[in-house]
Amino acid sequence: MNGGQRCDPEELRTLFLFEKLTEEQLAWICGIGTVRSYGAETIYSENTPAEVFYVLLDGEVVLTRRVGDDDVELIRTSQRGVYAGAVQAYLGDRVPQVYSTSFRTSRPSRFLEIRAEDFGNLVGDWFPMALHLLEGLFLGMENTREVIAQRERLMALGSLSAGLTHELNNPAASALRATSVLRERVAALRDTIHFAAGLTVSPEALERLVVLQEEALRRSAHVGTLGPLEVSDREDALADWLEDHGVQGSWELAATFVQAGVGEDWLREAATAAPDGDINGVLHWLANVIVTEQLMNEIQDSTSRISTLVEAASQYSQLDRAPYQEADVRTLLDSTLVMLAQRIGAGITVEKTYDPDLPTLQCYPAELNQVWTNLIDNAVAAMEGRGRLTVTAVRERDTVLVEIGDSGPGVPRELRGRIFEPFFTTKPVGSGTGLGLDISWRIVVNKHHGSLKLISDPATAFQVRLPLRQAAEGGRGSARAQEPRAVSG
Repeated sequence: MNGGQRCDPEELRTLFLFEKLTEEQLAWICGIGTVRSYGAETIYSENTPAEVFYVLLDGEVVLTRRVGDDDVELIRTSQRGVYAGAVQAYLGDRVPQVYSTSFRTSRPSRFLEIRAEDFGNLVGDWFPMALHLLEGLFLGMENTREVIAQRERLMALGSLSAGLTHELNNPAASALRATSVLRERVAALRDTIHFAAGLTVSPEALERLVVLQEEALRRSAHVGTLGPLEVSDREDALADWLEDHGVQGSWELAATFVQAGVGEDWLREAATAAPDGDINGVLHWLANVIVTEQLMNEIQDSTSRISTLVEAASQYSQLDRAPYQEADVRTLLDSTLVMLAQRIGAGITVEKTYDPDLPTLQCYPAELNQVWTNLIDNAVAAMEGRGRLTVTAVRERDTVLVEIGDSGPGVPRELRGRIFEPFFTTKPVGSGTGLGLDISWRIVVNKHHGSLKLISDPATAFQVRLPLRQAAEGGRGSARAQEPRAVSG
């Protein structure tokens, strides 16, 4: 960098930024501005105080953003008149005055430099009405974004709560029903005590009955899923056998034994082991034992499901955890999938691919769960209830790559450049706010120094890359496309 030189008003007039200014205004800018030349070097770095407004006179500039351990190039241009630096100096302390990106030259370049304070005063003095309009537009957009984002979070919470309530209701109702039936079965088992007390059972016969009981319980735990026709055929065959042997309630017992996975061979063994030839009493006793065991298994499965849902809800909300902590991305993804199970529905197949050795990372887990929710919800909406949802989490060098894809129709090419714009949505009016991807972008890029990318060729997928090592507080700025004439930040 060389020492400053006075600028030439006529040179400024050739730039789109100054072409409408008067002679007096150009002279005033040259009075407060300085022309400096640079080699191939860094002009400023992100997150440092924004002190200067830069306008390119000639040369080439590169705008970069730090993502993990890499500097991601956002813009490279040699267009004269592009500007960068303290572009929001006119807002004063209403917004943090820091550079949101890094700015360097790729070859010898010249700039007009204006101190941030002077640039802010220039905008306020020369364009007072425009300044109020800009302030209102910027701050109004920020306020609108925050209000709608809060509304979207509440809508998402309501949807998730409804889904969770439904998911909890099913196992709770199942456990309640099983408990009620179990009470009846226990009462029936008490009656069999009187039956057993009146029998003369040899040790050998008793041992055979116990073995048959354990075999039935073992088969019941591993019985496969049968089709309706196969179940009907087996029940008919067992009911006929039971009727032929004078067993009361043959159809009810047949259904129980088929569900337990036992057949005529097992019934014949039970009949030969029946003391005093009382096959009717023995089979009813064995059926009660089988049903009781099945009901206890159903209660255990239901309560385990409730416990899993509660744990998933706790993982998802992170209410009892620190905002910034070490977390396993796979656990966060699983908890989100559990919370969204009702929304995903039975028509969508979920395929998960997780790196078994994926390391944990320091992050804001609750906010990442919001990202997964937004991306999965968009994927589900695109598939309209039928398709394949893919969720991948792998290590990619010094980052964790999470990819959420769907088998929907894809994003039209003409819309791909707009999907991250605030308030832009392809959903019907009232169905979306257009802030889901904008919020996700801010969480991934601004708070976690990561990147969020769309792939739609032809299948659609969003790729989130999160650095394994990062500072506890996310930086400011964005890696989105900038205005074509401005190199912002």
